[in-house]
Amino acid sequence: MDRMPSWIRLHVAALRALLVLTVVIGVIYPLIITGVAQALFNGNANGSIIHQDGRAVGSALIGQSFTDAGGAPVRGYFQSRPSAAGDGYDPTSTSASNLGPEDVVDVLPVPGAKDEEGNPDEGRQSLLTQVCARSTAVGELEGVSGARPYCTPDGVGAVLKVFPDRAVSVNQACPATPFIAAYQGRTVECAQPGEDYAAGQTVPVRGDVTAVQVPADAVTASGSGLDPHISVAYAELQAPRVAGERGLDRARVERLIQEHTTGRALGFMGEPAVRVLELNLALDKA
Repeated sequence: MDRMPSWIRLHVAALRALLVLTVVIGVIYPLIITGVAQALFNGNANGSIIHQDGRAVGSALIGQSFTDAGGAPVRGYFQSRPSAAGDGYDPTSTSASNLGPEDVVDVLPVPGAKDEEGNPDEGRQSLLTQVCARSTAVGELEGVSGARPYCTPDGVGAVLKVFPDRAVSVNQACPATPFIAAYQGRTVECAQPGEDYAAGQTVPVRGDVTAVQVPADAVTASGSGLDPHISVAYAELQAPRVAGERGLDRARVERLIQEHTTGRALGFMGEPAVRVLELNLALDKA
C-alpha cells in the first residue's frame, strides 16, 4: 500500500468511505428506523389506513370525495371540503390552487373556440368565482342561502371593469343580466367573451350580504389539497340533509359528529375538526 502513488491511495480511501457510508446510512439506518416505526407506531407508519369489513377504505390522513360517477354529492354522506390536488384528493398531485385574493376576474370561454389541443375553450374561473360557485352549490344542497359578499346571485364574482363612459360586469357573459344596472352614473353591461377589458379599473362590489350561512372551508381548498377534516360548523350545516336521507334522528347524527370531532392541537392550537371519512363509516354502521 505504501508503494502506491498518492492519488491511488486517495481514491482507495474514498471508495472505502463510500462503501462504509452506503452500508451504514443506506442499509443499517433505514432498517433501524423502519423497525422502530413498525414496533412503536405501526398504524401511522403504514399510512393510518382505515379498514371496514376487512378491507381498506381510506386513510385517516388523506381526505376523499363522496360523490357519484357524475361528480354530484351523494346526499346520504357528509361532504369533504374542496380539493385542488389533481382531480381531487390525489396524493401524487398534492398542492394548493396558488390563487390569491386579487384573483377576481374570470377568463370567459369563447363559444366555438378551441384550445391548443383542439378541446373546446373552457376559459378560467378566478378564485373569487370558484368560491361564489361553490357557495351557491352548497347552499342549494343544504337548503340555505349560499350568498356571500362580492358574489352575484348567479354564483360568480361581482366584479366590474369601469371605463370613463361605461362599466362591465366582467364575470357575467352576455346575454346575462348584470347584477347591478348602474355604477356611479355609468350603465353596467354584460361581458362579451373574448373582449379585452384590461384597460378598465377593477372594482369588486361587496353587495348587501350581512350573514354568511356557508362556512369558509366548504368553499376553499386546503393548502395540501388532502385535508381529511371539515369544520364543526360545516358538519352541522350538513346534519339535517344526512339525517333526512338516511331516515335517522337528527340528534343521533349530531352525536356522531361529536364523537368524531378532534380537539385543538395541544389543547389550544387551531380549531376542533370533524373526521369526515370516519363519520361517514359510523353512519353506515348506524
